[in-house]
Amino acid sequence: MADSQENIKHQVWQIVNAIPQGSVATYGQVARLAGAPQHSRLVGRIISQLPRSTRLPWHRVINSQGKISNPNPKRQQDRLEQEGIVVLRGRISLKQYQWQTD
Repeated sequence: MADSQENIKHQVWQIVNAIPQGSVATYGQVARLAGAPQHSRLVGRIISQLPRSTRLPWHRVINSQGKISNPNPKRQQDRLEQEGIVVLRGRISLKQYQWQTD
C-alpha cells in the first residue's frame, strides 16, 4: 500500500504541474487523472504537505463546488487572481475556468 500511495503522490505532482495557467482542477479531477478516483481527500493531503517554497501550482486545485478549501484562502485567491481567474465570494466558476483534459 505504501508503494501505491507513493505512486499516487508522484502522479498527483505531475498532474498538478500540468494544470495550465489560468485554469483550475478539482481535487476529485486530479484523483481521477491519477488513477485513484475515490481518493480526492488523499490529493488534498498530498497538496497540503508540499513545502511552502514549492514551484508546483498547488493553488490551481480547488474543491468540487468551485471553492477554495485551503487553510490560507487569501494566499490561494491572490495567486489565482494573478493568473486572471475571477474569484467571487470565495468561488471560482468551474464552467469558465475548469481544466478540460479530454
